[in-house]
Amino acid sequence: MIKWNQILAGILLLAFNAGCESSEVEEPENDPQAKTVENLYAPNDVIDRSTGEITEERPFRYFSLENNQEVDNRDGNWDIAFKGTTLIVNSGTSGPGSAQGTVVTAAFDELNEVPSSVAFHSDGADGMAIPTGSGNGWYNYNPGTHVISPIPGRVILIRTNAGKYAKMEILSYYQDNPPLAEVDPMRSPSPYYTFRFLLQPNGSMKF
Repeated sequence: MIKWNQILAGILLLAFNAGCESSEVEEPENDPQAKTVENLYAPNDVIDRSTGEITEERPFRYFSLENNQEVDNRDGNWDIAFKGTTLIVNSGTSGPGSAQGTVVTAAFDELNEVPSSVAFHSDGADGMAIPTGSGNGWYNYNPGTHVISPIPGRVILIRTNAGKYAKMEILSYYQDNPPLAEVDPMRSPSPYYTFRFLLQPNGSMKF
């Protein structure tokens, strides 16, 4: 006859084994990878250089980081947009959404989380989330060579329209991302943005 203490021992052994098996199951790691976008064409308005007046207004090129593609702005489902050297985010005076941005000084590959001190901004009358002008945001303009060059160590942080966090680095303003020494502003087609970004899809502020 089986004794109750033997039955109890068997139950405890099964429970122990089940606990060991469950502890050995590891949750899959969330390891988002950076994506590179090449040659996003975003021409500026046509300006009469003698008067400074805009003779042809061109549209922004709207991009969804969530979908990793250029999108139509009419549905409002975009995060960042490009025109000339100007970048806008989908909020405030630039769009109906809730995307915000900022620029930080950091190495893209070494920036593993959104710094706690960072303040995200919408575009507004007092300024843009991603500042415009040479040396203020993502680029420098050389008045001698007329070359636009990304500032090393400048990373754009975006809180997307869906509330996720992304980091972005502009790699080139010229078609096919040529070496900067080979850029001829009279011959090198621009603006053709090449940039990389990493989106954290789970809502975490860590990359």
